[in-house]
Amino acid sequence: MRYLYLFLLTATLAACDPGATTPEETTPAAPDREADGEEPMMLTAAGVESETVFDFEDIIWGFTWLPDGRILATVKDGRFLLIDGDGHTEIAGAPEVRDAGQGGLLDVLLDQDFENNRYVYLTYSRPEQGGELGFTSVGRGTLSQDATRLENFTSLYDGGPATDKGQHYGSRMVWGPENGHLYFTIGDRGNRDENPQDTTRDGGKVYRITADGAIPQDNPFAGVPGAKEAIYSYGHRNLQGLAVHPETGAIWEHEHGPRGGDEVNVIEAGKNYGWPVITYGINYDGTQITQEVGMEGMEQPVHYWVPSIAPSGMAFVTGDRYPGWKNDLLVGSLRFSFLKLVHLDGTEVTGEQDLIKNIGRLRDVRMGPDDYIYASIEGTGIVRVVPRSDELSR
Repeated sequence: MRYLYLFLLTATLAACDPGATTPEETTPAAPDREADGEEPMMLTAAGVESETVFDFEDIIWGFTWLPDGRILATVKDGRFLLIDGDGHTEIAGAPEVRDAGQGGLLDVLLDQDFENNRYVYLTYSRPEQGGELGFTSVGRGTLSQDATRLENFTSLYDGGPATDKGQHYGSRMVWGPENGHLYFTIGDRGNRDENPQDTTRDGGKVYRITADGAIPQDNPFAGVPGAKEAIYSYGHRNLQGLAVHPETGAIWEHEHGPRGGDEVNVIEAGKNYGWPVITYGINYDGTQITQEVGMEGMEQPVHYWVPSIAPSGMAFVTGDRYPGWKNDLLVGSLRFSFLKLVHLDGTEVTGEQDLIKNIGRLRDVRMGPDDYIYASIEGTGIVRVVPRSDELSR
């Protein structure tokens, strides 16, 4: 059956193919929880709409909120913005980036004790040789009291070596709830044959370091001769989603497959997630990467998409503004210009809905401090997803 599946897979469309048609659902539609008596009402895709809260034409790769409600946002071309209402200013002192291919200024995260130390963490494509080469780096600086400058920015981890390739930088960051360590992702950097499966090399990994860049002693490869000791899991392709489950505290991740095979995984210490030895995807030219979709010692995804949706950004729904969605998963689609809502029962996917269709390439999604869903859309800016008043009044 697996071989028949892989044969059929060759008919799917590449994630980067501009002529692709709309994908068919790979899971059931949204569950009818009202009919099951589990909840009085479940919001549907038709029951929400988007409203633009910040107009911006360029690519906002990541964003987060300051305690006072203003937004910090990264722009792929290297600008670091402070957004206040519908206006913005550029924050000085951000690191230089290699704005080439998929590289640039990537994710942003506040320190867990930001109100006291004002540390801000950034991931970015760090340039070498005048920008001819680059690698994914994670660093932090201190945001000035007036929020006009990022001071004393320092790299904490460099995922080298630098290469002239422009793809698969990753990269997202979260704080681990059980220990306060920093988890971050680096893609395979376009070198699938060497990086993902080799723990002596960077690339194609989820990493874990302390807030100041040290290696936790209980990291799975700490003390292993030759290993990159910051590695937490390996065998990944291009990881552009990372989120902490609000109830279990588990680290969830999603990554781009090649032509098909985008994955959602629950990350565990030291586990091998298979790329490129096993995959549900194929090469962009339609040839097979491997005939294997499973192998002993390699983890299966919680969920995968065929054809690819090109996922970017990831968050769990929290709060009570969206009936029936609490603890479900939000995933942005670059390719098909919608926000994917993945309904969960534990780690089992029970259905999907496509929200705010045709809005544009959706780069990041976050739950705001007001418990609304926010998303950054390339060429549009930042939007808020709100329940329609007529839907909630039913």
